[in-house]
Amino acid sequence: MKYTSLDDSIGYLLGISYRKLTNLLQHRIRSYDMTPEQWSVLYRINERDGLIQKEIAERSGKDKPTTTRILDLLEAKGYIVKKPGEKDRRAFLVYITEAGKEVVAAITPIEKQLVEEATVSLSDNEYAYLLELLARIDAAVDKLTEKERGEME
Repeated sequence: MKYTSLDDSIGYLLGISYRKLTNLLQHRIRSYDMTPEQWSVLYRINERDGLIQKEIAERSGKDKPTTTRILDLLEAKGYIVKKPGEKDRRAFLVYITEAGKEVVAAITPIEKQLVEEATVSLSDNEYAYLLELLARIDAAVDKLTEKERGEME
């Protein structure tokens, strides 16, 4: 039965849920002058300081141009600093500032609360299973992407 109409499309349904959650998060964190896209990048930098842009893009699921734009905005807001790499001066390392850490500390509970509210109808086991299913879909899509890139070359 997997797919009979758009209403059964995992991409369509995930897209709708993603947009709704993103809009709610945007609304709840607007006073911090932060978008959900900026938030996810800043959160990843806070998890592991000193990453290069490519690693940040991979960890936050964004492409390089989007990551560059977000890093420039976060730097302008004083939430991160970029320092030249020791081995490769073209690659810079990104570090979170104290102001960035304060924003992460303020927004993290807001996001956690939103996730709790959005998943209130799921048991802990169902939530864990949902995460597992999404990881499996993500891995399958990665394989498809690699295959199609190989066919394009």
